Amino acid sequence: MGSGTVPQGARGLIAHLDVIRHPSPNFGPRRDGARPDMIVLHYTAMDGAQAALGRLCDTQSEVSAHYLIGSDGTVWHLVDEDMRAWHAGAGQWGDVTDVNSRSIGIELDNLGTHPFSEAQMRALEALLEDVMARWSIPAERVIGHSDMAPDRKQDPGPRFDWRRLAVQGLAVWPAAQPRGSEEKPRDFWTEAHLRDFADALRRFGYPVPPSGLAPLVMLDAFRGRFAGLRDGPAILAAAQDLAARFPVDRDGPNT
Repeated sequence: MGSGTVPQGARGLIAHLDVIRHPSPNFGPRRDGARPDMIVLHYTAMDGAQAALGRLCDTQSEVSAHYLIGSDGTVWHLVDEDMRAWHAGAGQWGDVTDVNSRSIGIELDNLGTHPFSEAQMRALEALLEDVMARWSIPAERVIGHSDMAPDRKQDPGPRFDWRRLAVQGLAVWPAAQPRGSEEKPRDFWTEAHLRDFADALRRFGYPVPPSGLAPLVMLDAFRGRFAGLRDGPAILAAAQDLAARFPVDRDGPNT
């Protein structure tokens, strides 16, 4: 672990959650004086927490996170919060392209194919509450890896309960309610509707993948994040609601 120290309050967190210190060598300083103002959630997609722990601490892997939470609720603290862990890779949120320098990364022991355990979710909620308070991170800046890299990532996946976090103020959820539509999905998503949808997601923070299929990629990512939105009008209304209530802050450092 580097010479950086965890901000005031981490000792209480470690005592409260029984966090295990397991330093990873895979980190560096945050660039250009950046400080964390978002949290990125991941799933490990590995066979158990110990396998993930080994990879996150292997110098050859060149990956890490600040925290790893096991399916039994065990929390490992790998990188100090004021240091730059290597969890986000290529991607973007708003104008921020160096997400690693601006975020806290949390890995969840899950293959992405099954629900997240109650013990794991409770540990995550306690950790989020503490980190968000310590760094003044708002709920709309708690995102998934798939949000910042929709063309290449799916985690934490459709089995993750974002609505549960939103109820506690630890994430956001659209206020617009799903409503039925007589139109078949392929009929609703005209070029104009796809353009409106992509515009709303950009205002919320999503990047636009460099592909002619960008709106469809964004649609898949959005439906994965906000499960339960089925028909086109409800999905578009939800995207526009989030864009109106939580427009991404583009005034801060962009790196």
